[in-house]
Amino acid sequence: MSLLEELYKEIILRHYKSPHNYGPLDSANVRVMGDNPSCGDQIELMVLTDGENIADLRFRGQGCAISQASASLMTDLVKGKTWLEALALEQQFKAMVVDGAAPTPELGDLAALSGVHKLAARVKCATLAWNALEQAAHQVGALSREPKD
Repeated sequence: MSLLEELYKEIILRHYKSPHNYGPLDSANVRVMGDNPSCGDQIELMVLTDGENIADLRFRGQGCAISQASASLMTDLVKGKTWLEALALEQQFKAMVVDGAAPTPELGDLAALSGVHKLAARVKCATLAWNALEQAAHQVGALSREPKD
């Protein structure tokens, strides 16, 4: 295993064992449930938003190291962003794990999941939290907004 693969494995395991932004968010005004029945992954994404910005978000759930690490890393990355910024990151992430695109610098430690595209059965695990984020964006109507100049 290469040094980079070892680093990526370490990042995934660290976020799986001690996930960031894990637990309830009582002030959330958007809640989304997601599951991956093929392997049993489940997630509840809770978001506090004013409709344009993601002020805070947390998740709860269970599942494999890939799904839980992806949720932890995703919440770190999109907290404090606008919905449009978060959804742009979602597109970059999905291009990486679904299509095998090279990780962009904006994804930071999520690059640790870049090898997932080689494991078709794990793509749904890696994208579970991101799909929940997209559902949350639909709930607040963020997908129908135009960027402000």
